[in-house]
Amino acid sequence: MIIYKNITKIYPSRTVALNNVSFSVNKGEFVSIVGKSGAGKTTLLKLLLAEEKPTKGKVFFDNYNIHRIRSSLLCHFRCNIGTVFQDLKLLPTKTVYENVAYIMEIMGANKKEISRDVPQVLNIVGLLDKSRSFPRELSGGEQQRTVFARALIHRPKVIIADEPAGNLGPYHTHDIIELLLKVHKIGTTVILATHDKGIINSLGKRVITLEEGKIIRDEKKGRFIL
Repeated sequence: MIIYKNITKIYPSRTVALNNVSFSVNKGEFVSIVGKSGAGKTTLLKLLLAEEKPTKGKVFFDNYNIHRIRSSLLCHFRCNIGTVFQDLKLLPTKTVYENVAYIMEIMGANKKEISRDVPQVLNIVGLLDKSRSFPRELSGGEQQRTVFARALIHRPKVIIADEPAGNLGPYHTHDIIELLLKVHKIGTTVILATHDKGIINSLGKRVITLEEGKIIRDEKKGRFIL
């Protein structure tokens, strides 16, 4: 489904973020990418979203070379991917319902579709009773679940999560990981980037370990070892 083939990424500052990285992610797989800060985790995700281009190598999604997709079609391509980032980017003047509905509006959904789908997704993430609340009225965990609802609303094939629980306590972190496992069980491919040892060791899923832009370990049922 997703293939990183001989990827090298060198930034203008001459920083080598990734050095000849190759791996694939199968449909319906749950993969965690771990490594210290600066190891290249976020760069890998940005390449998948076509927010960055590789210096060398290719990234494929469903047999399409992502970085050859015309800019006019990138928005359509990105509908395949839901993103959950530590930087929440919630719209402060919109309610929980409106923040999620806004994504559907951008995609061209009509009012009937929005009124049908948004409550369903808010129910999945446990925020139906907070639909009229604004971001400032939510706890950190509730804000993160709003971001998760926004990522799910267009039924993506893949969810990518970059340190999704970085600013949360253990209780809310558990909630976010449970949500990732929940969507994985219904067939969604999940790619999680984190340096949280406790999360990784509790999952029992595939773990790819990065160090200085290189893959040093790729284990089917891995643990956090650095």
